[in-house]
Amino acid sequence: MVKVIMGVKGTGKTKQLIEMVRAAVNAEHGDVVCLEKNQNLTYDIPHRARLIFANQYDFGSIEFFKGFISGLHSGNYDITEVFIDNLYKMVDDKSDETISELLAWLDRFGQAENINFTLTLSAAKEGVCEGIAKYLIPNA
Repeated sequence: MVKVIMGVKGTGKTKQLIEMVRAAVNAEHGDVVCLEKNQNLTYDIPHRARLIFANQYDFGSIEFFKGFISGLHSGNYDITEVFIDNLYKMVDDKSDETISELLAWLDRFGQAENINFTLTLSAAKEGVCEGIAKYLIPNA
């Protein structure tokens, strides 16, 4: 399953993501991973969650992103939750079409491997394409 928290800067997306990570760490029997661009969440994410800094890798293309997620899973089949803070800061192509395709791929991958993905996107919800809108968390 894929869930997207979307809103403009300053609307509390990261705070909501942190709370969801904490809840997942307390509730999940599997491993929890949190992926962020920089080391801003170091002291906010519980130590039982695996915090990965994207700036330590050569992120950019969507294909690299898919490969990275696949590699995470192949290295640890116990991952049940993956949280991604501000996807737009990690990928070069931020077009609705490309992001929609990535979300659909994450949804298929997550269903096949029993992994839930939660992402934040910094952009206005208004006018977002259907490919992204269908993953939005209501009232988030």
